Amino acid sequence: MSEKTILKLHLPTDPLWVKNIVESNIEEILTDHAFCEQKAASNAITLIVQNPDLSELVQEMAALVQEEMDHFKRVHDIILERGYVLGRERRDDYVNELRKFLAPGGSNEARLLDRLLLSAMIEARSCERFKVMSEHINDEQLSEFYHELMISEATHYATFIRLAKKYCGNLDVDKRWAEFLEYEAGVIKNYGKSETIHG
Repeated sequence: MSEKTILKLHLPTDPLWVKNIVESNIEEILTDHAFCEQKAASNAITLIVQNPDLSELVQEMAALVQEEMDHFKRVHDIILERGYVLGRERRDDYVNELRKFLAPGGSNEARLLDRLLLSAMIEARSCERFKVMSEHINDEQLSEFYHELMISEATHYATFIRLAKKYCGNLDVDKRWAEFLEYEAGVIKNYGKSETIHG
């Protein structure tokens, strides 16, 4: 998979992040990852609650909730297998910075577009991070696990983009996505130094 052609991310993760941060902080990374999955499920539930009349979105998000919580349990299973405990939820500064790009006010359609594109962006960066981890981590179990989840995150990213184009077709989805990508590049350059999935 090429992030440049599929995910369109402007700034790739340095593989040294895996060697310098991830491998020496596995317990912290796994806890953060578990909560990323929980937050993704919560986001999908919120989209259902806010848009109950959009039947395809409701169906897609219901399936996504189940998948994200399955991933949560699988991460938690690995945590327990390794003699760790889940630990407390970590604040995701990366996601909080992305939220600042959401346009205030506007139409319902514009707000939905931004929410879907924010979700797509988080999935895209998670996919890219999982790819880097799968290729560079010196841990066979986690390498295989993150390769599998990389594929799943790519599917989620594509789902959010497709739903944006289906339900926000009166707006220039591609233009807004390009703006998100440019903004994200400015945000992510400050990350890659901490023991979190997006950190």
